[in-house]
Parts: sequence; structure tokens; C-alpha cells
Amino acid sequence: PSTLPKIPSIMTVSRKRTSASASASASSSATNTTNHTRKRAKPSTRHQKDEIQQSKSPAEFFAENQSIAGFDNPGKSLYTTLRELIENSLDACESVDVLPDIHVVIEEMSEGQFNRMRGVPDRGRGNGGGGRAVGEEREEMEYDYGGNDQENNENMENKNDGEPKSNAAKRQSSSNAANAKRNHKKDAYFLLTVRDNGCGMAHDAIPDLLGRVLSGSKYGVRQTRGKFGLGAKMALIWSKKSTGVPIRIKTSHVSADANKRKKKRKSDSDDDDDDEEEEDDVGKNNETVGGRKVGKIISTCVLDIDIYKNQPRVIQHTQEPNTEQWIGTEIQVLVAGNWTTYKSRVVQYLRQLAIITPYARLEMTYSNRSDEKKGMNFKFERRSEQMPPAAREVKHHPSSVNNLLVQQLLERTNAKTLVKFLTNDLSGITPASARRLIERLGNSFEPDMDPADLDDKLVTRFVQVLRSADDLFKSPDGGCLSPLGEYNLNLGIQKVVEPDIIATARDKPGAYDGHPFIVEAAVSLGGKDAKEGITVVRFANRIPLLFEGGADVATRVANGKIKWSSYKIDHKRDKIGVFVSIVSTKVPFKGTGKEYIGDDIIEIQQSVKRALQNCCQQLRAHLTKKNALRDVKERKSRLLKYIPDVSRSVFGILEAMQKRKSEEAESGPRYSSPRKRIAGAGAGSSRQQHLKPTESEVFSVLERVSNGDLTEDTIKEHLVEAVEENVNAGLGFDENEEVFGKVGTSKSKKVGEDDDRQAV
Repeated sequence: PSTLPKIPSIMTVSRKRTSASASASASSSATNTTNHTRKRAKPSTRHQKDEIQQSKSPAEFFAENQSIAGFDNPGKSLYTTLRELIENSLDACESVDVLPDIHVVIEEMSEGQFNRMRGVPDRGRGNGGGGRAVGEEREEMEYDYGGNDQENNENMENKNDGEPKSNAAKRQSSSNAANAKRNHKKDAYFLLTVRDNGCGMAHDAIPDLLGRVLSGSKYGVRQTRGKFGLGAKMALIWSKKSTGVPIRIKTSHVSADANKRKKKRKSDSDDDDDDEEEEDDVGKNNETVGGRKVGKIISTCVLDIDIYKNQPRVIQHTQEPNTEQWIGTEIQVLVAGNWTTYKSRVVQYLRQLAIITPYARLEMTYSNRSDEKKGMNFKFERRSEQMPPAAREVKHHPSSVNNLLVQQLLERTNAKTLVKFLTNDLSGITPASARRLIERLGNSFEPDMDPADLDDKLVTRFVQVLRSADDLFKSPDGGCLSPLGEYNLNLGIQKVVEPDIIATARDKPGAYDGHPFIVEAAVSLGGKDAKEGITVVRFANRIPLLFEGGADVATRVANGKIKWSSYKIDHKRDKIGVFVSIVSTKVPFKGTGKEYIGDDIIEIQQSVKRALQNCCQQLRAHLTKKNALRDVKERKSRLLKYIPDVSRSVFGILEAMQKRKSEEAESGPRYSSPRKRIAGAGAGSSRQQHLKPTESEVFSVLERVSNGDLTEDTIKEHLVEAVEENVNAGLGFDENEEVFGKVGTSKSKKVGEDDDRQAV
């Protein structure tokens, strides 16, 4: 009872405190809400202040967007690096008209081997510092003792004291398998070396040629393998990103003009003894090798790139005397990659490159520092010594211009009049057609006006008339292009594919949007490692295209536009190889990867179709003869198979006839039934009446049977001679006619009718 009055007071105080805290919380919440509302307006202002306009160098842009250049992943980057370096070597050789000799070396190493080679410090072994993984420790141990198997085995035995050797071996093999499986998932490192015998690079030009993105010598209107000056630079950028190792270049430079002058001097002095002595003296001074002028120095350059400034960063740049008498370039780059996933692509690329460049000698050597058994070597010898002519640079065609291009041409032109500008700075326009074109432009244009007087509005009108006046100038000339040629294409396919039969064709030069192009095609049947169905191999400017083939114009035309059955070809069962090569001053690639040509350009699609149809027509004529010969051989085999039965049956009939004649001579003639006499008198065609023997012939044959001159063997010999004579004479047989009847007699009356009648 004494504590009861105190309870309400405590509860009251509690309520007061609760209400006070609630009011304080409410006021605090209101304050926080107000503050939160104020703070929500500030981030927008701060975000706007952080948006600063920036610009990036080309090198930095492509380093961040490397998939545009084909560096999608480590495996694809390894493939693209090889491809770019090899194609640069081909260009270097073709620029001086030298048969390419290219050697590629790929050396794979693990992460531990790469770190030891580069001197990268290992991770610490402490618990706090993140020690080395067990797999890496074992890998290093295996690498260190890899050259001495006996010492390695002794170390393993000492490590497993007291344990049976069989169990130790099992544990070692299982650990090796686990390490191999774990390392298989990791990207390895590859030391790539590409060596050629091309023109080389000038000493002072090496940094800009390989260390400045979008800097190149292939800009202009002409057929080239590359266009943007990006490939080799992207290999350097990928090396910088994946390994941090600069590239190493070794080169001996010879200009194309020097070799051309040397060849011209040699051709002009073949019959001049003085010149021969002079050439001998030059050879003694080590200035020429194989008729080529040799550079006096060898340049060695270790090069890096500053991607933020798009400038080369030279680490080493030295010269030394060319005592090796070597001409060419050797580029060495160390990159990360994945050989397992892209090994087949690399081999496929080399095979197709050997097809499209049969005049080149290609060799690739692959080695693995961890496993020597995985090494391989591919070599494609030179099959042809005829190189395609060099592509010529031409001027822009009127139907390919636009406003920006015309403004650039107007700024760079040296012409003083509009007529001179049209005839000198554009292709396919004569002075007469230029004046007619100016008349169509209107009163604002005069033949003698200065091209610099054209403003933006006049340039727009100028471009509109140029693109629509196709009747005033010639179509783009395909003579500036450099296709491989049917002869070389045939040799390349025979060298690599080894088909049973092949047909090649080249369509007439065409043009789209003012850009000339030429399509060459080949169709083969059979071959080494060929698969049933249609296999399409594509080339663009003599470069193999390996990816995204389903959307390519060549694939779609071969699968959907060609009626193979009309050419005696079964497109599902026969092993058909379709090869399409397109060359142009501007190949209409689709997508940023430049891996396929779309079928939306009707001119190219129709040209590919015509070239393939021409090949198929050649094959049909050959296949028709081949099938006819095969049918004749099959029918001959069937006839010869049944000749013994026919000979035995015929000789049995003759013996029966001879026996019946003998009986008639003794007991008198035997008459047939009236029905047979009536049928024999009224039936029978003229052909049957012609084949019916006379009484004297029947008597002569039966007499030969009785005397033993006509036997089963002689009948067989006559039938074999008749079949052989008709087959050799090229006589065919009716496929729908039965060859032999049930009783073993021949129903085919085309098989030596005269000989058969004489024999029987």
C-alpha cells in the first residue's frame, strides 16, 4: 500500500519524458527535413560545375575503345597484332617489287616466366602482405628445375620422405594437372617477332611511323591493305596496356626509288662489259645483294608511346654498320593473349593468306616455354613468282565527292580557273565536258572564274550537279587497281586446298558511288580437309576476312543466288569451295571491325554473282564430260559382268539347235504349230527382220558348233571385243533401257549389232 501512490508519478514522468523526446524528435526531424531539402539542391549545382569540356588525343581514344581496331579480348588482340604486323611486312615487300619472305616467331610464356624475364618483384611470403600462391610457387620450382629432370626428381623425393614413390608421383601428377588447368584459364604472355625482306624504314622516320596514331602514308584514292595508320600503333598500345613493354624495331632501309634505278640500270647494261665490271665492283663493296641495293646501316629502336599526347617516346635509337648485308625489318613486341582460343584462327589466317599471296613465302614457328611438346611449325613455300602490279593512286571521281571534300580540294588546288580545277583535280573530266558541266551549273558559274570565289552555297550547287551529271564524264577506271589475277588465284588454291577440280573467273571492272572495284572468284570441288557443303573464303584488298562471314555478300550470293543443281553440282553433298576476292579504292566494309562486306550494294552483289556463275559454267562443261565417261565405264563394267552368263546361254541355245537339226536330218523335218507360223510370218519390225539370220547363216553357225570352231569361250571373246570397241569409240547407252533380261540374253541392240550377228 505504501508503494501504490508512487507508481502514477513514475508513469507520469515517463510520459512527460516520452512526449518531450517525441517533440524533440519531431523538431529534429523537421529540421533534418529542411536541411535535407536544402542539400538536395546543391548536388545538381556541384554536378554542373564538375562537367568540364575535355578533348582526347587519337591514341588515348583508341586505347579506351580498342575494340574498334579489332582488339576485343586478349585472344583477338593476339590475332590482330599478328595480322597487322604481317600485312605491314607484305606492303613493305610489294612497295619495292620484291617477292616477300616473312618469318613469324611466337613464344608463349607463363606469368611467372614473364615476371622473371622482366625482373618483376615477387609478392612477399608474409601472412599480412599477401603471399605467393601455391600454384605460382610450384610453377616457379618446375621452371627452375625444368632443365634437369634428375635433380627435380631428387628434390621431389626428399620433399616426400617416408612416402612411397608411387604416391608421391601420383600427388605430383595431380598437382601438375591442377596447375595446368588453373593456368589454362589465365591469359599468357607472348613474345612476337615478325621479320621480312622489305624496304625497311628510314632511321629518322621510325618514331613517327610506329609511335603516332593516324599517321601513315596510305591516305589517298588507291587500293591499300590499310588506310588509317592504326594497325601497328594499336599493337604498341596493346603492348603498353597488357605488359608495359615497349616494342623493339631493327631495320635496314632501302628506298623504292633506289631499287627501281638499280633495276633500270641493270636492264640497260646487261650487254655492256663495263657495266658488268662496275656491278662486280659494287658487289665487292657489299652494296648489293641479289640485285638489290643494301643500306649501309642497321637502325635499332626501342619505342614507347605517350597516349595522352599521341607522340612517340624513344627509349633507344642507335645505328650500326650493316655487316650482315641484310635488308628488311624485324619488329618484336610482347603482349598478353590467349593462344588456346585463337590458335585455329591464326592457322586459318595463314592458310588463307597463302592462297591470296602465292608469291610469298610464309613461315610461322610457335613454341611454349612451359611445354616444348606443344611447339609447332607452319611453312608455305612460294608457288608463283608473278606479283600483281602495284596499285596506282588516282584522283577523286566526280560522283564520289561531297561538300567537305570539294572544299578541301578548292583550298589545296593550284588551278586559277574553274575549268582547270575540274580537269586537273578530278578524274574522268575533259575540258569539253567541263565546259558543258559549267553550263549546267547556271549563271553564277563561269569557266574562267577563280575556284576560290566559290562560297558554301555555290559549293552545294556544284556538288549536286557533279553527282548527277553521269553522262558528262567517264566511269571510274579499274586500271588503278591491283587484283591478284586468275593465274595466281588458281595456284594459291591448288597449293593450300589441293582440290580435285577448280575454275576461276574475273568479272569486268565496276563502280559504286564513284569508287572502282574488281571481283575475282573461284569454285573448287573436293580437296584436302574439305567439308561437305559450301565453304566460302573471302578476301578484301587481298586480306583474308575470317569473322562475321554469314552477313557477307559472298556468302549470301553463294548460298542464295546460285542454283547449283543446274550446274550438275549438289550443294549439300559435294565438297564445294567458294573463293571471292574484291579489290577497290574503298572497300564498303560494314561495322567498325572491317570484317565483312554487306550485300546492300547492288553493283558488287551482281558482280560476285556473275563471277561465280562463270566459274560454275566452266565446271558444268567439265562435269558433263566427266559424268559421261563415268557412266560409260559403269555400263561397261555391268556388261562385262554378265558376258559369261550370256555366252553360256547362247552356246546352250546353239547346241540345242544343232541337236534338233541332227534329229531332223534322221527323222524328217518337224513343223511348228499354226499359231507360231502365223505370228512368225506377220509380226516383226524392219529392224527385227534385218537382224533375222538367213538359212545359210544358221547352217554355217551350226556347222561351226558341230566342228568345235565355235565354243563358249569364242562367244565370250567376241562379246568382250564388241563391248570394248563400242566403249572406246565413245558410243553411249540408253540409261533407261534394261541391260539384260531374266534369261541372260542382251536386250541392248546397240552393243555391236554386226559383231554379235557375225559371232552368233
